[in-house]
Amino acid sequence: MAKKIVIIMTDTQRTDMVSCYSRRDGKNAGVKTPHIDSIATDGIRFNKAYTTQPVCGPARSAIFTGLFPHSNGVCTNSVSLYDNVKTVGQRMSDNGFHTAYIGKWHLDGGDYFGTGKCPDGWDKNYWYDMRCYLEELSDEDRLRSRQQDSMRKDGGISEDFTYGHRCSEKAIDFLKTKGEEDFLLVVSYDEPHGPCLCPEPYASMYNSHEFPLSPNIYDSLENKPDYQKVWAGNALYEDRSKAKIRGGYFFGCNTFVDYEIGRIYDAIKKYADDALVIYTSDHGDFLGSHRLNNKGPAAYDEIAHIPLIMQCKGLIEPGKIYDAPVSHIDIVPTVLDFAGIPVPKILQGKSLIPAFKNTEHTIRVNEYVFIEFERYEIDHDGFGGWQPMRAVYDGRYKLSVNIMSSDELYDLENDPYEICNLISEESLKEVRNHLHDILLEWQNSTRDPLRGYYWETRPWRTDARKPTWEYTGMTRQRENEEYEPRQLDYDTGLAMTEAVRQK
Repeated sequence: MAKKIVIIMTDTQRTDMVSCYSRRDGKNAGVKTPHIDSIATDGIRFNKAYTTQPVCGPARSAIFTGLFPHSNGVCTNSVSLYDNVKTVGQRMSDNGFHTAYIGKWHLDGGDYFGTGKCPDGWDKNYWYDMRCYLEELSDEDRLRSRQQDSMRKDGGISEDFTYGHRCSEKAIDFLKTKGEEDFLLVVSYDEPHGPCLCPEPYASMYNSHEFPLSPNIYDSLENKPDYQKVWAGNALYEDRSKAKIRGGYFFGCNTFVDYEIGRIYDAIKKYADDALVIYTSDHGDFLGSHRLNNKGPAAYDEIAHIPLIMQCKGLIEPGKIYDAPVSHIDIVPTVLDFAGIPVPKILQGKSLIPAFKNTEHTIRVNEYVFIEFERYEIDHDGFGGWQPMRAVYDGRYKLSVNIMSSDELYDLENDPYEICNLISEESLKEVRNHLHDILLEWQNSTRDPLRGYYWETRPWRTDARKPTWEYTGMTRQRENEEYEPRQLDYDTGLAMTEAVRQK
């Protein structure tokens, strides 16, 4: 029997912008996504899923390589993957799968739209990044495709003008013609990311809608890192009593991309109804929470907690809910495991298939998930510049270490909106230090290029080891032996016997 996998993803879709996910107060945000909801009804919804970095390129790099951004090279937007990093497309095509990537890529080191060139491992006949889309348009239509005013002028825009619709058309064609093969199909929408282009009725659907305010919209940022106060800017001093969140086009585009996902899901059920379907988004958006905007160097749930839903007839129990932490880093191991391909040692996540079979709700695939940040984009001087952060979350407590500022600890069970920073709370010293130890070991095991004594010697870590130039004294060589010879030991010139050893 053929093995079939479809990954569907959106851009900048907060978890509470997907209606099957209720808000932390148990209420619904009033934004409709009936087609994504239907995937959850038919499959498993992960309630504590996290991005590896809340920025487009780095987030995608982990989704499609199974390596953290600091390991694969895409630690910021507008840089490319390391030459020796293999995508899931390469791994799958090398094992006989027909692999197609349709939509936003953001991993070639080019500008926002990409280069239009199909990377190794994917079918060139279906490759369709945003550069490909723009090259189909006249100069006049290119401008229309980037301006929100296009939805107010000359009767608005048509569905078939949008990038999302054209991605769907190509994906449906693939499913119709290749649905009996072993395949991996990725459909990567840019929507609902700005400029939020969408046709009627979606363009005006939320004109009068007010997105419900969360308590952290009033966060004073007291006892928070200084860089967050700089980020907030004038909002730090605003009177928030009259705050409102209006985003008609953004939320309209959110429901529009749900409609397009519904078209894909219908085609899956028609042409490949035994496929593993994976839906997610790369990251969220603050929408004013913590007085912050967009996304960036923080691990707050508004931007780091992402929707993740999987469905597979006969493998996943319909309506299943999984409440332990999972991560984008787990997607590639899951895909390979489902396909019957051995999961390489170099990958840094775990297969989630055990969670599919978890009938007693006792299996916990991950004890911890990790989030990082370096900078927003290499092309831009803004967005705070270089802001290195490493964070760990165990399902209740979240620790963020911000090297150039102060650190954070939140208890999401008692403080789900992450308002009270507990980093200096003496009663949580053991919890904090344990998470810190886990974070340091993760940096070491994943060969984090920024690792060093300064991550350990934080002001609150009174039992930290004395800083030394050698730090751990270990060397940690890469193990990518499916694609390259075993690395050589510097001291002998012979093949290394242990990748991790005393230097």
